[in-house]
Amino acid sequence: MDPIGFQTHDHAHCIENSLGVADQTCRENGLQLTAVRRRVLEILLQKHCAMGAYEVLDQLRSEGMGSQPPVAYRALDFLVSHGFAHRIERLNAFVACAHPGQQHAPCFLICTSCSAVVEAPGRPAAEALGISARELGFEIERVAIEAEGKCPRCQEKVNA
Repeated sequence: MDPIGFQTHDHAHCIENSLGVADQTCRENGLQLTAVRRRVLEILLQKHCAMGAYEVLDQLRSEGMGSQPPVAYRALDFLVSHGFAHRIERLNAFVACAHPGQQHAPCFLICTSCSAVVEAPGRPAAEALGISARELGFEIERVAIEAEGKCPRCQEKVNA
C-alpha cells in the first residue's frame, strides 16, 4: 500500500482502474485516447500530486513523446475536458481525477508544506454556494473550490 494524499491505498490498482475507466469512456463516446494522452494520464496518476504542464512535458520529452508545449497542453486539455483530470487553479497545475467516470463536484485540499493535493467531495459546498448565488441573482458558470493548509503528515512533523 502506498500513501495517497492523506490515506493509504493500493496505488497499482488505482492507476489500473483510472486507465480502464478512461479507455472505456473513450470507446463508448467515440473519443481517442492517443498514446500521448494516455501517457499524460499515467504520469499524473503516478505522482498523485499536482503537476505543471512543463513538468509533464519534461517527462514526455525524456520518453521521446514530444518536446513542444502544445503536446502537453493539448493532452491535458483533453483529459480535463473529459473528466479524467482536474486543473488546480491556485497552483496552475493538473491532477488526475480521483473518481473518474463519476459525476461529482470536487474541491481540493492543498498542503502548503508537501504540496499533496487531495480531491474531496465538494457537493455540499457547491450547493451552499449555489443557494447564495441564486439569492443574489447571480448565475454560476464554473466553480473551483480549493483550500490550503497542512496535511496530517505535515502537521505531525511540526508537532513532533
